[in-house]
Amino acid sequence: MNQTNQFKQRLLSANSKVKIIAVIVIVALGAFVFHSYQSKRVSKVQRAGDMKPMVEVLTVQRKDMVRKIELTGQTVPEAQIDIAAKYSGKIVQVNVQLGERVSPGQVLIVQDTSDVDISLAQNSAGFRQASADAIESNASFEASYQRAQADYQHSLTNYERYNRLYEQGAISREALDNMQQQMTTAKAAVDTWAKQITDGSAAAVQGKLAARDKAQSAVDALNNQRNDLVLRAPRGGIIGYRQAEAGNLAQAGQKLLSIFDNSNIYVDFSVSEQDIGQIVLGMPIDIAIDSLGKRYSGKITYISPAIDSKNQAFGIRVTLDKPDESIKAGMFARTDVSVALRPQALFVPKEAVLSVNGKDRIFIVDANNQVTERVVAVGLRNDKSIEILNGLNEGEQVAITNLARLRTGITIVANAVQE
Repeated sequence: MNQTNQFKQRLLSANSKVKIIAVIVIVALGAFVFHSYQSKRVSKVQRAGDMKPMVEVLTVQRKDMVRKIELTGQTVPEAQIDIAAKYSGKIVQVNVQLGERVSPGQVLIVQDTSDVDISLAQNSAGFRQASADAIESNASFEASYQRAQADYQHSLTNYERYNRLYEQGAISREALDNMQQQMTTAKAAVDTWAKQITDGSAAAVQGKLAARDKAQSAVDALNNQRNDLVLRAPRGGIIGYRQAEAGNLAQAGQKLLSIFDNSNIYVDFSVSEQDIGQIVLGMPIDIAIDSLGKRYSGKITYISPAIDSKNQAFGIRVTLDKPDESIKAGMFARTDVSVALRPQALFVPKEAVLSVNGKDRIFIVDANNQVTERVVAVGLRNDKSIEILNGLNEGEQVAITNLARLRTGITIVANAVQE
């Protein structure tokens, strides 16, 4: 029994030693691995620190500094004319199809004219009646006036003859007075007819003439209405909108057709207030129409004299030099207008300038590819560049990439680029 217990104790002691040895081995292996990792990491860091950064550099030259104004707009036709019904009425004919080319004066749509034709016939008859009444009234007045004048002349002649006879003692005083009374009455009749004459005709006749003119106006109005029920093309072009069918009822003011005249194509753009001062009439423009994959040249032919209150921008129009039939109205167009900011200026790309603590800095690269940090004074800016007023000389090389790794005195691997 004692031997058995001693054997168990020796066995436990051996196991404990094995465990201790195993722990020692594991710790040793862990230390070795950690040391190897640290050595490799330090080696990598050392090699990284020894590597020269790759930097793109630009040789600065004096050039005209420009700014590009990016504009977007759309194409517009020479004219777009909407054909609308002036009067409500049934459509009896539609003579054109969508996409059809029409010529000036061509009949496009005819509305029902039967009611107007009836009214026109009635008023035409009324006009003829009024004309006849005016002629009859004038003839009657002229006859009466001429008869009164003839009676007066006859009584005047008789009075003069009676006066001579009275002087000869051939007739009595009473006979002479009677004849004088007849002459006076005839003269009064002539004066009465004469007073009715105004502007060459009698008042009664003028009334008849006014009634005739009124009837004529009614006939003219109906003729115009009838003509307006026949819708014609005011100019040549292509039917680009059609919303009319024979048998439909058209309402007054309803748009039925649209004519697009693409004989000339323009492009309208909107320009902001801050840029409009750089836009001048006659300025050449290069326009891209992306949907066609084409570019067109043109020039500015119109600048709005006032700002549009809706979009707070000025409108300009560009006339294309050689538009082709592939251009349709309403296509999206874009262009870049280059305007001069400063002639013969020194400027660098925006990414070459680093602002730190309120100061603008650049990195100059010499012929030995060594870097020098330099504080500069900046001027004008455009969408890509910054003008350098002081701190940069023409012909010097400026770093434009990898600025975060640069400092004075380090050497780089330079890759020259062209602006």
